[in-house]
Amino acid sequence: MNITVTAERPQNDQVVATLTVPAADVDKAIAQTYRDIAQKYAFQGFRRGRAPRPVIDSMVGRSSVLAQATEDVMNEAQPLMFEELDIVPVDRPNYGDDPVTVVEHEDLTVTCTVSVPPTCELDSYDAPAINMPPQEATEAEIDMQVEQLLSYHVSYEDETEDRAVVAGDVIVADVQNKEGAPELAGTDRQLGLSNAYLPSEFVDGIVGMTKGQTKDIEWTRAHDDHEHHVAVTVTLKGIKKSVTPELDDEFAKKSFGFDTVAELRDAVKEEIEGDKKNSLPGLKEDRVVEEIGKHLTLEEVPEAYQNQVFSELANEVLGQLQRQGMSLDMYLAARQIKSEDFLADLHEQAAERARQSLALDALAAKLELKATEEDVRAEFERAGVDDVDASIDEFTKSGQMPAIRESIRRTKAVKWLSENATVTEVDEIAEARAKKDEESGE
Repeated sequence: MNITVTAERPQNDQVVATLTVPAADVDKAIAQTYRDIAQKYAFQGFRRGRAPRPVIDSMVGRSSVLAQATEDVMNEAQPLMFEELDIVPVDRPNYGDDPVTVVEHEDLTVTCTVSVPPTCELDSYDAPAINMPPQEATEAEIDMQVEQLLSYHVSYEDETEDRAVVAGDVIVADVQNKEGAPELAGTDRQLGLSNAYLPSEFVDGIVGMTKGQTKDIEWTRAHDDHEHHVAVTVTLKGIKKSVTPELDDEFAKKSFGFDTVAELRDAVKEEIEGDKKNSLPGLKEDRVVEEIGKHLTLEEVPEAYQNQVFSELANEVLGQLQRQGMSLDMYLAARQIKSEDFLADLHEQAAERARQSLALDALAAKLELKATEEDVRAEFERAGVDDVDASIDEFTKSGQMPAIRESIRRTKAVKWLSENATVTEVDEIAEARAKKDEESGE
């Protein structure tokens, strides 16, 4: 199909385009529609596929035939219009209130309004300054990893001090389910109150209890858009204190297979640095993108674009869960997350991603970054498709190629940011541990 498209400059995040489909392609579409109807339906007195147009018109209706032909023409022409204008729509094009119908032997000309991502500016186009962890493993990082290994060997002993439960304690309790919480019920249950899977209301109710005390705890839980009453009775039987084994050469050999603590730390150091080789480039990209997003001058992202980004993000999350063999309901239930809280967090992430994407678009435009044919081809080759040419043709006909070029330009913008950012190496683990010690008064 050889279409002609003209468009005005985007105004208020919208492109007004005039699309013309030549008469020859209109006639082809009408002829194909007649052939499809003749093949699909049996007309008395005619073999399937042989009914002439007058018979089809009398049985199906000429207006119905032209309406179907119009739909077929627009289904083919609309993606080509997106390709011609190199735009990524954020909503369905608006063709106005008056429907347009093809007319045999005449061009089809329609005018539509297409919502697109807004064209934005940044208050600074300079590459940002960011902090990054050093490539080498620091002592604080090694300490944290060793402590994590030791945590797998922690044992729990009865707390001898007669005191009330505080947040983060490990307790032993009898829990009787009175309503709505069978998963919490049990005798002599050992519960770590820092466990994120425990309902916060349940934990809050236990904090402050003393050994031997019995307490009724009630709260409401949202499920399937309804509030459900939950009630349990808890009898506190004791508080546990964790005992971390002392790390010496003997323990290192017995538990981890290293002759000395020094050898264990060397192995941990090597593992950390191996992980950093893979993770630091991605972390750097994340941080420069986060910083450039702060320079977007746009006050509020248009709702249509934010909704589009939200849908993309939701599909990514659902795809990840599916690959892990989990449904969304299973995920929410396992983590005791309310659906409304999950959606609110997803909307917040989408809003942030939308601003960052628009900031990258602004930077790419400022730097005049382009997506060449070679870039597009390389993108499909990296995706490992069987037939690159066929895939490119398919994406072009379906109107998806502008999104590919948009992604390439953003990737080039991220690369420029990463290559030009001012980086300060910071031992973030050591800083975090020092801050924690300061807050705890140690």
